Amino acid sequence: MNGSDQVPDDFRELIEAYALGALDSEERAAVAAHLVIGCAECTKALLESRWMVSQLAHLSPESAPSDMLRGRLMHTVGAEAAAAEPTASAAPKSAIPLWMWGAVAAALFFALYNAYQARVTTTTIQHTRVELEKQIHMQQESARELAVARREALILTDPKSLKIAMPAGTKDLPVLRATWNPELGLVVSGQKLQVPSGNRTLQLWLIPKAPGSKPLPSSTLRPGADGKFDLLVADPPDSPSATKALAITDEPEGGSPQPTTTPIWMGAVAIK
Repeated sequence: MNGSDQVPDDFRELIEAYALGALDSEERAAVAAHLVIGCAECTKALLESRWMVSQLAHLSPESAPSDMLRGRLMHTVGAEAAAAEPTASAAPKSAIPLWMWGAVAAALFFALYNAYQARVTTTTIQHTRVELEKQIHMQQESARELAVARREALILTDPKSLKIAMPAGTKDLPVLRATWNPELGLVVSGQKLQVPSGNRTLQLWLIPKAPGSKPLPSSTLRPGADGKFDLLVADPPDSPSATKALAITDEPEGGSPQPTTTPIWMGAVAIK
């Protein structure tokens, strides 16, 4: 369906009655369930029906109801006028029938009620959408963490991986352990590390074997609140055979192109 005029007549009448609040609980639940799935045609038809109800409630002289609503009103007015014809001639021509005041009051009531219902429905849909987005984000984050854990496990258990001890320059700091697989990447881990102060972070460097070469910057990571350090570098900037040592320094958040402090940890890359 490409528009509200494509909605079947029987269902269109249900939607119009829904806009007026004139459905029983079972019909109202069925229409609401259909609208929640996002049917564009029926949603448009509901908006049109609510617009017509609000126009009738405000009795705005500048606006005119749609042909469909005008036909329904004229049919109702004609039927009631025919029933009241014997007594209508005695009433002044300028008098407004009581039934019209009742119709206006009912239309105003339904307009206010449906405006409230629309706000409740919109709020519910928005809340549901937010919760769904949160669930999707959590699933994506869980999938990412699982992929990282699998890759780290492969690096740590592969016989081709190179084990590198990275002792600290001071005795009061723990030793870090690096495991480097030529194909899968590099993992550096440690326990009971102090969290760098302020907006500082720990940065990994690869020291090339070539004389005069500058340290190659790699990834940064702040230890967790529990002091755990677990850094995965999927694509190191150089190969184990071309690297003399690994080093970690304390750098500004985001890392540096070249070290700005003395390495805290360093370990030699010994190729067998």
